[in-house]
Amino acid sequence: MEKITVYGADWCSLTRHALQHLDEIGAQYKYINVEEDPDASEWVKKHNHGKEIKPTVDIGGRVLSKPTDRELDAALA
Repeated sequence: MEKITVYGADWCSLTRHALQHLDEIGAQYKYINVEEDPDASEWVKKHNHGKEIKPTVDIGGRVLSKPTDRELDAALA
């Protein structure tokens, strides 16, 4: 299984949805709250043209910004 890291914020509904979807499909992931981790915030901005887009998901080096359930499923297939 590929390594999955979700960068987001606890208050963000899209972040919560992505985490819920990963839980539902049984994917193991690491969640990083970018509001509590300045280095993670910078990483997200670097991969999103200077914007802190939540969630940003790294799946084995493939970076997805605000992915849909279908995009997550395809990246994990």
